[in-house]
Amino acid sequence: MKKKSVKKPLSGRPLGELELSILKALWKTEELTGKEVWQEVKRVRRVALTTVLTVLERLVSKGLIEKRKAEGLFVYRALIGAEEFTRGVSERLIKDYMDVAGTSLVAGFVDALESADPEFIERLASFIEEKKKEKKR
Repeated sequence: MKKKSVKKPLSGRPLGELELSILKALWKTEELTGKEVWQEVKRVRRVALTTVLTVLERLVSKGLIEKRKAEGLFVYRALIGAEEFTRGVSERLIKDYMDVAGTSLVAGFVDALESADPEFIERLASFIEEKKKEKKR
């Protein structure tokens, strides 16, 4: 099932730990009831069912998950995949830091590449070259 592209939620505040735990549960399994989400989340943290249900509703209102009725129960599913979510959050975070300390941020990132796989560095270099070409157009 294809995930819908979601832009607006990624421009707001970062998600809390419980919100992220709920999304992770939904990324593992296509659809879950509220109780099933709670059962997944409580494997790693103590949390009340009512709290999980409240946070599910918050994620619905943020446009990150959808809720529908099936056989008398509400089921939830993520509207954004883990990769798209991570990319959007990372992009927003990096842009925010670039506004404050662009050169320092990039220098720190490049220093961190010291332990990276050479193939990863090559892919990154190719990506940078592609972005440079796009900027010139």
